[in-house]
Amino acid sequence: MDLTFSAEDEAFRQDVRQFLAKTLPTDLAQRVRLGKHLSKAETEAWQAALNARGWLAPHWPKEHGGQGWSVTQRFIWDYEKSLAHAPPTVAFGLNMLAPVLIKFGSEAQKGYWLPRMLNGDDWWCQGYSEPGAGSDLAAVKTTAVRDGDEYVINGQKTWTSLGQHANMIFCLVRTANTGKRQEGISFVLVDMDQPGVEVRPIITLDGDHEVNEVFFTDARAPVANLVGEENQGWTYAKYLLTYERTGMAMVGASVAALGLLKDVARTETKGGRPLADDPFFAARIAKVEIELENLKTTTLRVVAAAAAGGAPGAESSMLKVKGTEVHQEIRSLTRRALGPYALPFQPEVLAPGSNVEPVGPDYAPGVTPAYLNSRKLTIYGGSNEVQRNIITKAILKL
Repeated sequence: MDLTFSAEDEAFRQDVRQFLAKTLPTDLAQRVRLGKHLSKAETEAWQAALNARGWLAPHWPKEHGGQGWSVTQRFIWDYEKSLAHAPPTVAFGLNMLAPVLIKFGSEAQKGYWLPRMLNGDDWWCQGYSEPGAGSDLAAVKTTAVRDGDEYVINGQKTWTSLGQHANMIFCLVRTANTGKRQEGISFVLVDMDQPGVEVRPIITLDGDHEVNEVFFTDARAPVANLVGEENQGWTYAKYLLTYERTGMAMVGASVAALGLLKDVARTETKGGRPLADDPFFAARIAKVEIELENLKTTTLRVVAAAAAGGAPGAESSMLKVKGTEVHQEIRSLTRRALGPYALPFQPEVLAPGSNVEPVGPDYAPGVTPAYLNSRKLTIYGGSNEVQRNIITKAILKL
């Protein structure tokens, strides 16, 4: 298996770098590097810039407004924009819902919703998890009862990322209670700007309003917003999660985070010498860097297999497990490297438009929040314990 990039791919990499150098504002990249929070307007402005270049959803087929990029090009793009500290795009519509619509949606749904994602007309969030249904998604209890040409929806979703900004949510809902639990689930698109939908904030450990609870009380969705067939939503949910977990290898994000770790270790001192010169700490950095290189190689193997026509299966679970653990270790080491500057907790410094002065160097306030926020990585998207079960069943046949 050839894991090197072709001449065409290397030329593409240079094109990506030139675009980022020209288009990404320096101050915005610096804020992303320091872990500062971006406003909704800033995120939308960056996505508009990408859309103007045709690179907001380049992985989509050309007939739907994408570039039809290969999996190798997509890897290069994700890697390079992470190293450039570009803001992340909101993945729920572009990277999660869109592939489901393209594969399973009606022509009317594709023709209506996909252009709106590109134009920024809709901000999507994900309605999967519930208080009693996280990794065990088959336990969802939110109901959708048919009433003429509409579904009446009642129930609760939780851990709804960026739901405070969203006007649309794609939901797993229960439309039947017979047979296996998975057989009664449907995939429905729901307007959040209507009576009967309430969004309540959940403030995470890092002090940010990132996730929410969403309550449905006799909310309504047109039957035309049912994706695919009724009671077949489990199939579509699994398809979506394959895309989500493969992306959670986080190779580019971890390489960028490792760069910050090394910068901190070269700046902070121990016994009057840079921490990077301490053999014990240097060994820990070397260990995680080796694991990251191994993860990168494994990711490239999956990319190469996909480029040859393969489809990720249990490999996506492997990437999710190792990718999240490596990222957590990098964040943990960065916090250790910061020493006493890791103690002040100043989430207000990270808020959009904040003028609060940080305690310590400019990179200090974002380190502990990034460490705290990273604790969730091994849980969401299907906990790593569940992913190990998938690996043992699919690969080891246990």
